[in-house]
Amino acid sequence: MTSKNWIRRDFLKLSTSLVTAPAFLSACETNAQNSAQSAGRKPIIISTWNHGLDANKVGWEILSTSGSALDAVEKGVMVVESDPKVQTVGLGGFPDREGNVTLDACIMKGDGGCGSVAFLKGIKNPIAVARKVMEETPHIMLVGDGAKKFALAQGFKEENLLTEASKKRYEEWLQKADYKPQINIENHDTISTLALDAAGNLAGACTTSGAAWKMYGRVGDSPLIAAGLFVDDEVGAACATGLGEAVIRTAGSAMVVEMMRQGKSPSEACIEVVERIRRKHKTLKDLQVGFLALNKDGNFGAYSIHKDFTYAVSTDDGHVMDMAPSLFE
Repeated sequence: MTSKNWIRRDFLKLSTSLVTAPAFLSACETNAQNSAQSAGRKPIIISTWNHGLDANKVGWEILSTSGSALDAVEKGVMVVESDPKVQTVGLGGFPDREGNVTLDACIMKGDGGCGSVAFLKGIKNPIAVARKVMEETPHIMLVGDGAKKFALAQGFKEENLLTEASKKRYEEWLQKADYKPQINIENHDTISTLALDAAGNLAGACTTSGAAWKMYGRVGDSPLIAAGLFVDDEVGAACATGLGEAVIRTAGSAMVVEMMRQGKSPSEACIEVVERIRRKHKTLKDLQVGFLALNKDGNFGAYSIHKDFTYAVSTDDGHVMDMAPSLFE
């Protein structure tokens, strides 16, 4: 396998003002199609954000030795879940407004098999628990105390997930009554990963600690099949990152896959669903949502509301970092 350094490509600039004219949407689609890469081969693994590169490297080691897409996405995101420096996923994730670190995750195969956990406390690798739910139970989702009880019965170890660094940030937040979330920093760093293996099987994983300082009990899109993640071997796969409530309202990832089923490219499908989200909100100033999509042929695309949504791509050519086109460049 040839090695490549990180590449961060500059994409064609779109209009900085958001309008609804057909000409503008046509320009968006043209720019995104020209910018998106089409691998057109397998295996391949793609992941959201800069920390997706670490996930990809682990996942690629599995894919490059004829391993399964399911193993690749699970083991890949576990690296990010276990990294205390990533304060939006797993160990070290930012707590809710009461100081509790609660984790959400889901995993899905292209044949429809899936598993999910939500509001899980004390277990740093919720994606592995989600896979156990898929493989060891007749259910799809377990939540809260039930999810934790199941995880412990499966041999997972309980530990304190609130690191000193995240605790410090939480204590600082408590002193700021006027605090507002920041786009692409604290609330939008979910790790979502999609993979296509050499046998042509698709799989995806999505895991997060959720929105920082959220209300106790809040669950976003990440553990919800069809919202944060959807995979179908007949068509392709899609995953989301950003404000979960906006993704849930549109069944975002499932809709991206359905757009591909209707003949749209991965890039076009992502654009279509981002546009649906745009139409449902009066303002997008503090709202970020991004989608990644991968079809069954190994072609992929990405699109987001605001700029700076980065993602990692790994193939037999190496590991590459890219930035998705967006409504606001």
